[in-house]
Amino acid sequence: MKKIFLMIMAVVFIASITKAQESSIDLREKLMIGVKAGLNVSNVYDSEGEKFDADSKIGFATGAFVQIPIGKFLGFHPEILLSQKGYQGTGTFLTMPYEYTRTSTFIDLPLLIAFKPITPLTIVAGPQYSYLIKQKDEFKSDVYSDEVEEDFENDDLRNNLLCFVIGGDFNFNHLVFGARAGWDIQNNTKDEASTTPQYKNVWYQVIIGFRF
Repeated sequence: MKKIFLMIMAVVFIASITKAQESSIDLREKLMIGVKAGLNVSNVYDSEGEKFDADSKIGFATGAFVQIPIGKFLGFHPEILLSQKGYQGTGTFLTMPYEYTRTSTFIDLPLLIAFKPITPLTIVAGPQYSYLIKQKDEFKSDVYSDEVEEDFENDDLRNNLLCFVIGGDFNFNHLVFGARAGWDIQNNTKDEASTTPQYKNVWYQVIIGFRF
């Protein structure tokens, strides 16, 4: 039954794409600019720290983009985004357990190569430069100590991060519905001996945009 259901869903998906292709204006060779907004579901990977565990967190993403054609089937899609990432974590500091929520606000600059096989579908991938502009930690602990928060605040954070992004857009004339997945290739801190958790960000993003 599961296989039959998946086959039906695949047929419906292909039919929807075909229908969208028939009703969409072909703008693949047009220079387009636009604005977008959506949500990030972020977490961390490759983490290091004493008894450190993390759960995902939701944040916003908003910004602008340019779709530069390189022929009909290829293009260059730079973007600039204000993007929230982070996680909800638990850990210990000098044997003291704590819970906290970290919110990191970045300016993201994805530099994406686009493949446009059909009118409504664009597949994108490429590097991303991220600059950390703000970080906020909210602590909760039964034996709360200012020393824990002070150690987090004094952490030698890496403000400049390199990432890799892959995703796709569904284009319905001037409306764009997009999804992205991205992950850092650098740790969040410069100091490998730091007592606070060290990790790399990973996130999934859904957006809606308007291009003109």
